[in-house]
Amino acid sequence: MMSDFDFDFDFSEDEPKKNINKKQFVCDVCGKPQFKADSFVTRRTNNIYRKAYSELNLFDVMPSVFNENDVVHVISGGDVDSLTFIKYLLRFQNLEYLLFSTWCMATDDILLIDEWLKTGKIKRLDAYVGEIFTGSYSKEYDLLKSVLKNTEGRICIFRNHSKVFAGTGDKFSFIVESSANINTNPRAENTVITISKEGFKFYKDHFDNINSFSNDFKDWRKYEN
Repeated sequence: MMSDFDFDFDFSEDEPKKNINKKQFVCDVCGKPQFKADSFVTRRTNNIYRKAYSELNLFDVMPSVFNENDVVHVISGGDVDSLTFIKYLLRFQNLEYLLFSTWCMATDDILLIDEWLKTGKIKRLDAYVGEIFTGSYSKEYDLLKSVLKNTEGRICIFRNHSKVFAGTGDKFSFIVESSANINTNPRAENTVITISKEGFKFYKDHFDNINSFSNDFKDWRKYEN
């Protein structure tokens, strides 16, 4: 488990510092004993490489402070979906605006987003989903539409397979780029969190200009900050 690892980050050195910790574990997929070498590299650019193998210990190994241009790299082993990183970032601040892009998502994910919107943790949200979403995930689409219909946000349907979050609050703006959809997948996933106003603007400007296949939100206007 990652909580057993002793991380010692030192950004005072000019040269990268590398630590390797080799431990035995049981593979979640094949069930056989395996050995893994977990390593992380710290640099003055504040790139942090972490490994997390469950949502519970993910929060234990993530940074407790963020600064502009900080970058966090995470590889997870199957228990972490991309929405988990929004749960984590909401510990630092409520969000004035959030967009997400995903191929699929589950009912529980939509209900959690609905709770965040109702409690003011997220004030405005736009959702970007793939062209199969209305057909293959029709119940989820109807629920997400009902969640957003009384807000100023939209669901945009297009030929999409990207997995991205871009958000902003009173403390910092960020992007979350991940191989994971907004649902738990029993496979390894990689995720990068970047604290960046420029990165947030890059993604928001791109998604703002996408035309949806659906007219369900034809009166939508982009968020201005």
